Amino acid sequence: MLIPQSTPAKNSFVPMLVLGLLLLDGLHFVWARILHEYLPPMASVSWYFIIATLEIGGFAWWQGKLRWQTFRRLWWFFLTIGVCIAISTTTNYIAVGYIDPGIGTLLTQSIIVYNLAFGVIWFKDRLTRPQIIGAVLCIIGILIISFQPGDYLRVGTLMVLSSTLLYSLHAALVKRFGNDMEFIDFFTWRIASTTLWAMLATTALGQWQWPSGVAWLWLLAAATFDIAISRALYYLALRRLSISLHTLTLTLSPVMAALWSFLLFSIYPSPRQMIGGLAILAGIAVVSLARRAHST
Repeated sequence: MLIPQSTPAKNSFVPMLVLGLLLLDGLHFVWARILHEYLPPMASVSWYFIIATLEIGGFAWWQGKLRWQTFRRLWWFFLTIGVCIAISTTTNYIAVGYIDPGIGTLLTQSIIVYNLAFGVIWFKDRLTRPQIIGAVLCIIGILIISFQPGDYLRVGTLMVLSSTLLYSLHAALVKRFGNDMEFIDFFTWRIASTTLWAMLATTALGQWQWPSGVAWLWLLAAATFDIAISRALYYLALRRLSISLHTLTLTLSPVMAALWSFLLFSIYPSPRQMIGGLAILAGIAVVSLARRAHST
């Protein structure tokens, strides 16, 4: 069953969908930092992808939507996005050894530059003048937040920027080739393909380590909230929004990441981060109002 591109009921569901995504999207580096205390990065990534595959694959099987012919027909697509996500996630998990979760999440908002480029060049998206203004405000906010003196502009920053480019490429490929695919079917093989690449890399580099009891609990929580729930919301939002608007909306993630960092690690945002966050909020407001005016 294909998902219709636009219906009133589905459009009214979009704000709640995006809100749920934003609440969880900013936790990615938080989970990475927590697991960093228990396992090597590559082992963490492999185990948590394995758990997510069992959760999502089990649900697909229970729903009678685990179709092997889908992977057999589109193996090249799933393996391509799988390797992009596996490298991107592993890079982020290694990067938390150099940067704190809040800064890491803020740096991932460079995805707006990559995705806007894919949206305009590949998908021929046409941004209205208010949307362009909103995009510029978001980019200014990202630049203000991301520019940090010292070590933040070295290894950790380069790793996060590289991983973000790969994740943006995967999003563009999904929008181009997988947008009309039955959702559970797509999501199952997306996770399974990523898990395959992560396991191959961990085995090749000899990075496997058996988790402790506490580590298993954190892995289960990370797999459930950071993959099974968060990524399901991510792809559902991607199907209902243009890739450009989807990206602009997710620039709110740094604001949520700052809140999570304060609640979990007592990390206060700096004045620079607060100014950048306000610029991002202003950009999102402009883009949202422009979209609403365009749709009425």
